[in-house]
Amino acid sequence: MKGFTGTMRLVRLNLRRDRVRTPVWLIALALTTVATANSFLGLYADPATRQTVAETMASPAGLAMTGPARYLDDYNFGSMMGHQMIGFMGVLVALMTILMVVRHTRTEEQTGRAEVVRAAVVGRHAHLTAALTSAIGVNMGLGLLIAVGLGSLGIEGIDWSGSLLYGAGHVAVGIAFAGVAAVTVQMTEHSRGASGMAIGLIGLAYILRAIGDIGEGFLSWLSPIGWAQRTYVFVDNRWWPLLLCVAFGFALGVVGYALSTMRDLGAGLRATRPGTPTASPSLLRPVGFAFRLHRGMVIGFGVAMFITGTMYGSVYVDFEEIISGIDIMEDALSSLGGGSLSESFASFVMIIMSVIASIYVVIAALRPKAEENGGRAEPVLSTGLSRTGWLGSHLVLLVIGGALVTAMTGLGFGLLASATAQDPSLLPRYLLASLAYIPAVWVTGGVAVALFGLIPRATVLAWLVPLYAFVVGYLGQILQFPEWMTNLSPFGHIPQVPVEDLTWAPLLILT
Repeated sequence: MKGFTGTMRLVRLNLRRDRVRTPVWLIALALTTVATANSFLGLYADPATRQTVAETMASPAGLAMTGPARYLDDYNFGSMMGHQMIGFMGVLVALMTILMVVRHTRTEEQTGRAEVVRAAVVGRHAHLTAALTSAIGVNMGLGLLIAVGLGSLGIEGIDWSGSLLYGAGHVAVGIAFAGVAAVTVQMTEHSRGASGMAIGLIGLAYILRAIGDIGEGFLSWLSPIGWAQRTYVFVDNRWWPLLLCVAFGFALGVVGYALSTMRDLGAGLRATRPGTPTASPSLLRPVGFAFRLHRGMVIGFGVAMFITGTMYGSVYVDFEEIISGIDIMEDALSSLGGGSLSESFASFVMIIMSVIASIYVVIAALRPKAEENGGRAEPVLSTGLSRTGWLGSHLVLLVIGGALVTAMTGLGFGLLASATAQDPSLLPRYLLASLAYIPAVWVTGGVAVALFGLIPRATVLAWLVPLYAFVVGYLGQILQFPEWMTNLSPFGHIPQVPVEDLTWAPLLILT
């Protein structure tokens, strides 16, 4: 047991360091769940409306975006939550868990802090055990918040037993991906690589689930997200599929411990690829060097945005049928402006996806802070490069990368919408529509850069901009928030193309 000495002290340290980040995650995820369940009361109050939605969701595109068809047999408020929300929330829970485990293991080794801590009376496995314990504890807290929040609503079809199972499903998915992160942090010496591999496995799990739900269901049994959906919460309330998630997570955790004994502190099992004897000409220039640091994130976000855009574009033709008879949804989308409901849906998607693209620019804007904290900025600035030039090189990638990531949604959406509607003109139309939101994305990055320059300790506040924009952009249309709340977000000033005409003044002012 000497290898675990000091674990509980590190658990307390982890929770203290995450005293702001963790509550934000918990409150955001719990409120999203409760608000969604509460919104169903107004959106689908009529049983006939719910039955119409169930029939529309039975299409391949509908099943791929939501979950297995078993939930559609009795489409009450509870089964709607299980069908439409578990897959979406499972991705967010997995992301929260992976980032937490990587931050308290691989990042500690990469920055050299783990070596300092391990010089004291701290066992070899203490860091990994503390990270897993912290992550599982946070997931249990989230599961409890969700269960209590749903059960206390008193909505028909959402009872306490189902609510407990629904919350436990989130815990189980978190445990499964905590095990995934326990393995990926052993593979590479860089936190970005460990996070990237684990996040890639989230995408794989979601794709397997989507393909399985369209077909016979076999591939869904290869995904932890699919296991959580197979509880058929609020329908059959089966607990045993969650045992698969827990067993999977603990098995990978054991593998992670075994792999950690096969490498040195700070090293990874995967050998670092040797570089060329001399640097390429681009690396000798600030922008080229910044591009090398940012390219992985740009590519990852771009691919994710493109895939998500194609998923939404696949239901473009059927969207009017999906929401037919849902008065609140029709009114909310009609309030966006003129045009058909499908065009209003496209505008709604562009708003939400551009907010997600702003997450990339916040990460890119805070990359200089990571370089500074990691001690890598100092040797670069010891050359003839000025501070302005150094930060400016990252800003160039923020501006270009933010534009590319935002455009990928319009490209993916336009491709699938034009293919399903057999209208080639939709591709350029929705690609241009996505480009209109780029200035708002840049404003989000500008706030992060300003905080980095003025109050580096307060850079975490930069995340409030995309968080607030998501709340007013997603729930504001449905719950009809007042206009002044929308105007507090940079995205609230963008003409809601394609249902509105493009006006240049707001775009120029935001830029």
